[in-house]
Amino acid sequence: MNFIETEIAGVFIVEPKVFTDARGHFFETWNRAAFAAVGLLYNFVQDNQSCSTKGVLRGLHFQKEFPQGKLVRVVKGSVFDVAVDLRINSVTYGKAFGLELTDQNKKQFLIPKGFAHGFLVLSDEAVFTYKVDNVYAPSHEASIKFDDKTIGIKWPLPVNEVKTSPKDLAGASFEDAEKFD
Repeated sequence: MNFIETEIAGVFIVEPKVFTDARGHFFETWNRAAFAAVGLLYNFVQDNQSCSTKGVLRGLHFQKEFPQGKLVRVVKGSVFDVAVDLRINSVTYGKAFGLELTDQNKKQFLIPKGFAHGFLVLSDEAVFTYKVDNVYAPSHEASIKFDDKTIGIKWPLPVNEVKTSPKDLAGASFEDAEKFD
């Protein structure tokens, strides 16, 4: 696996080594030893999967209590995936990093605890999977508005084409959201 650190400390793009032949392809999506060899120590406790249609935006979610580190990828389709640094003492506090994840590029996105996370579906349909290193705690889930001006994420679809949940529409502004020490 190739681990590419982004401009936000702790956030990595993970590129698996893909082995292709006439039968198709094979690659590892998770290897504890490979991650540990580069200092990324994760104990994933749950795998999640969602299926969404074009224009669906999920996020920006986080849990202040029971925070989750995530390893995310797309099994089918294409999404624009974003992490926002909520760590008050970080030099990149308030910064967002986004990239396109597709079933073709097979890239994965490693997002540590202390971040809000969200994604926008770009293909007609996308199947999105993620490993998390802590339990889902619905009573501690929070969200930040995906179009918050302070963060300024440049989503690749116009805001009027985005479909999201009432819960996400009611998300806090970045300024009012809880943060991580």
